[in-house]
Amino acid sequence: MTVIQKIEHWGDVHHAKWLDVIRIVLGLLIFSKGIAIVSNTGALQDMILQNDTYGFSGFMSSLGLHIVGFVHLVGGLFITLGLLTRFSAVIQIPILLCAVFFVNLSRGFSVLNNELWLSIIVLLLLVLFWIVGSGPFSVDQAMKKKPDIFRK
Repeated sequence: MTVIQKIEHWGDVHHAKWLDVIRIVLGLLIFSKGIAIVSNTGALQDMILQNDTYGFSGFMSSLGLHIVGFVHLVGGLFITLGLLTRFSAVIQIPILLCAVFFVNLSRGFSVLNNELWLSIIVLLLLVLFWIVGSGPFSVDQAMKKKPDIFRK
């Protein structure tokens, strides 16, 4: 048994049911952030190009925003449903790391920077659900209990 399998097994055994409520809220929050990114792509692209901190071209900033928006939409939906939760959390973590260190931290590390604190909390919750998994009230658990239903 590898280290990752041991961590997954420990997370499956020690998952509290109340964590499912937090997982669902986290998934909805990430999904809504994806909707906000996709609906404001033009404004966000202009903001990235105005700051020109990272030297992105118009195409690269548009591509990056579309990728981040898509990952937030699909990953948030999967986390909400409890479908491939660990994978969905892992693909969100690099985006949140960039949000914390490159986007929100540049605005200052203060109590008034709510977006920074929200990004840190979401990042920590993603790491938590990467370890503990989806929980008893999830599609993953339903597939483990009754695999015949999903194969037909």
